Amino acid sequence: MAAVLVVGALIAGALWSAGWPSIRRESTVTAATLFDLLKLVFSVVAGIGGVAALVVAYRRQRVAEHANKLAEFAHELAHAADLRAQAAEGRAKIESDRNGVRLFNERFAKASEQLGSDKAAVRLAGVYAMAGLADDWRDGRQTCVDVLCAYVRMPYTPTPQPPSGPPPSAEAKAPPAADAEVPPAVAEAARVVREERLVRHAVIRLIGRHLRLAAEDPASWRGFDFDFTGAVLDGGDLSAAGFSGGRVSFERATFGGRVSFSQARFDGAWVSFAGARFSDGQVTFDGATFGGGRVSFEGTTFSGGRVSFDGAVFDGMPVSFEGAAFRGGEVSFERARWDVPPKFDQWPDGRPPEGLLLPAG
Repeated sequence: MAAVLVVGALIAGALWSAGWPSIRRESTVTAATLFDLLKLVFSVVAGIGGVAALVVAYRRQRVAEHANKLAEFAHELAHAADLRAQAAEGRAKIESDRNGVRLFNERFAKASEQLGSDKAAVRLAGVYAMAGLADDWRDGRQTCVDVLCAYVRMPYTPTPQPPSGPPPSAEAKAPPAADAEVPPAVAEAARVVREERLVRHAVIRLIGRHLRLAAEDPASWRGFDFDFTGAVLDGGDLSAAGFSGGRVSFERATFGGRVSFSQARFDGAWVSFAGARFSDGQVTFDGATFGGGRVSFEGTTFSGGRVSFDGAVFDGMPVSFEGAAFRGGEVSFERARWDVPPKFDQWPDGRPPEGLLLPAG
């Protein structure tokens, strides 16, 4: 409609500028006149169509520009919404991490308090609580392991010591009769030692259980450090444990009772028994594999009991017994196989010390 009005206005303007000429009527319409009229009609129609096309194109351009602006605005709104969502997610994660750390710290404090209890049952609960926290708290796992190892390093006497005071009389030295009543203090001391022994063995058992898990298991403790320096180990099961990383120290530890490293794998960790004492009981490395890392028994004292490496495999790394003292008991390497034999000191007569049993041949 607007195009028609524009064309009409143009025609009226043209007639006005021409002085509104009159149209001469002729009695007959010639072909030339008719042709001129048709050209005029087509010109007018073409003009109207052109104007209409221009108007439509203009409108389309305006609509397209408006749509582009709306799209850009919508994109900006979406981007702003994404930024707000990311910020909210970040705040939620920070808050969640803060709450998680707070919860872990509370659990750690509670387990540590239990480990310091004077009641064995409470200490035992603290051992399992600390191990459970280590499984759940990857970032704090080494700290939990350090606490458990520190508990084993605490001063410990496997058997009650006699009370301090003057030397006992000859009558006191005589063995008690079969039906003699055990003094309450002695019975209480023996009970305390038995209970503490259960707690300490639980720590070793839990460590062994986690070291048997595959390295890719989320609850595996392989690759972490274990410090038993100077500890008294009167029993424990570390059989089939995997020492595949980290540093494990049994330096200056005292071994007694039954301690098992049977079928254990030493293939990447730094494990040291330097200065340890094997005084009684039975410690077994039967079937263990020494295939990597570094294992040292330097300066170790074997003074009693039996230490067995029967069937152990020494493959790919030297295990050092340099400076070791063989003063009693038995250290057996029977049926052991090695590509790289263990390192011993040079014996004066070329023969191994008494009690050291090496593979035949």
